[in-house]
Amino acid sequence: MTDSVDPDLDDLDELWAGLRAVADAAALRAYAPYSGYRVGAAARVADGRVVSGCNVENAAYGVALCAECGLVSQLHLTGGGRLTHFVCVSGGGAVIMPCGRCRQLLSENGGPDLQLLTTSGVRSLTEVLPDAFGPHDLDRPDLA
Repeated sequence: MTDSVDPDLDDLDELWAGLRAVADAAALRAYAPYSGYRVGAAARVADGRVVSGCNVENAAYGVALCAECGLVSQLHLTGGGRLTHFVCVSGGGAVIMPCGRCRQLLSENGGPDLQLLTTSGVRSLTEVLPDAFGPHDLDRPDLA
């Protein structure tokens, strides 16, 4: 599959390696005292920024935060925008897939063209979340 990227990105291998390094560093900061499963995520924003996040567990397991949640929070905290490239890694550095909830979160903040580095190569968000639910599905004129 060919990446659809901005023309100013000369070396996609370098981009993905850089994002993986940021995600690896984020995983080291994860708070995972219950599962021991650290996760880090990193993404490029359309304006060139890189944002990251790590998972944060809680004794009430259901309220744990995925790494993608922290990443999207940082995206909005630092000015918003659209995610263009995304990777998620385990604490051991292996590329992992975002869960369904996080794919939905990425859809809202990256759209169907967001490129994800997955366990089977680079895929668009449309490929990993076909027929995504979004603002266009809501019956509100201000979100249509």
